[in-house]
Amino acid sequence: MYRQIIQQIEYAILSERIKPGDKLPTIRSLAIELRINPNTIAKAYGELEIRGILITQVGSGTYVSDKKPIQERDERNRKIQEVIGRFVQEMQNLGVGEEELKQLIENYFV
Repeated sequence: MYRQIIQQIEYAILSERIKPGDKLPTIRSLAIELRINPNTIAKAYGELEIRGILITQVGSGTYVSDKKPIQERDERNRKIQEVIGRFVQEMQNLGVGEEELKQLIENYFV
């Protein structure tokens, strides 16, 4: 479970949903929100702090550092495929065909 928390935080940083200097939820509040043991959150935060991705300031909280997570090429490709898969499935659910989808993507970047 703690590895999933690490991956989600790293993905949020890489996708810029959270940025350097942003304060993360407290261990206790995140444990309550996710309904898991606080030690699991503490372990994930600790691992990210060892990697230099998070900084904990006693009495103030845990913050995102300036250091970006290193994303392995295979992990990046897996994540890309996952995102594309969800996107294509959503488009199919909306009735968008392959040719229309290609046109929509081309028009998006114009």
